[in-house]
Amino acid sequence: MAEAIQEDAAAEASRCGFVAVIGATNVGKSTLVNALVGTKVSIVTPKVQTTRALIRGIAIQGQAQMILVDTPGIFAPRRRLDRAMVDGAWAGTRDADLVAVVIDASKGVEDDDEAIVKALAEVRVAKTLVLNKIDLVAKPKLLDLAQALNNQAAFAATFMISARSANGVPELKDFLAAHLPVGPWLYPADQISDAPMRQFAAEITREKLYMRLHQELPYRSTVETETWKELKDGSVRIEQTIYVERESQRKIVLGKGGQSIKAIGAAARADIAAALEHPVHLFLFVKVREGWADDPERYREMGLEFPKG
Repeated sequence: MAEAIQEDAAAEASRCGFVAVIGATNVGKSTLVNALVGTKVSIVTPKVQTTRALIRGIAIQGQAQMILVDTPGIFAPRRRLDRAMVDGAWAGTRDADLVAVVIDASKGVEDDDEAIVKALAEVRVAKTLVLNKIDLVAKPKLLDLAQALNNQAAFAATFMISARSANGVPELKDFLAAHLPVGPWLYPADQISDAPMRQFAAEITREKLYMRLHQELPYRSTVETETWKELKDGSVRIEQTIYVERESQRKIVLGKGGQSIKAIGAAARADIAAALEHPVHLFLFVKVREGWADDPERYREMGLEFPKG
């Protein structure tokens, strides 16, 4: 009887831990984190390297609280900003309790995927293989892909999912929750992210910027929330600046007659208001900041370490 009571107590013990979601660019990591949390905490665009810093979403499953670390896509870096993002991704992996490795099943195993799987041999935590976008792949190909990857690395489990439709996501969530360390929760039960709202609002605007201009605008543009004022009527006045590197890029963001910046602002305002559950007055400005990608202060604003050299 005493053993049964001990087992029941263990089953009800709270769990909490960090799950690093890693993978190459555009494999669906941010979409998966949003699906696991159940709401938007990380921006999603068609542009590669949309995620820059480590974005932490917080999901609850039974007695478990999992802090999901959405990491920048891992690829062969060429510039300082690239190196900072890749270094940040690996740092998030080394500090995690579990690692979920996301592969775009529709593309198979590409060079960046191979490099990630090989590097994982140095990561001494349990690793789970997540094959995403399975709705685009025939089942026999999925099975072959899963077998090939499991032959290359010691994965604790393999899940086949579609993050966009949430197919297979509940099963993955159950597995991750069950394998977190026993311990107290780190955040209140109703908190879904550890990002300050000012930062999240800037990320939303950056998402809308890329969604509208991802073909024309280089990804080395950034958004900063300059002022945030809560008004007496319950609404919020927000001023943000979009920084680009050249005057030609500033003109692209503004658009003919200011059409682009107006559309970006309207889309961002709607999403920020939905997140805050309050009316929002959003004012956007576009400025040229040459060489911002070589400015250590900008990296600190994004939560990245400034790589030397």
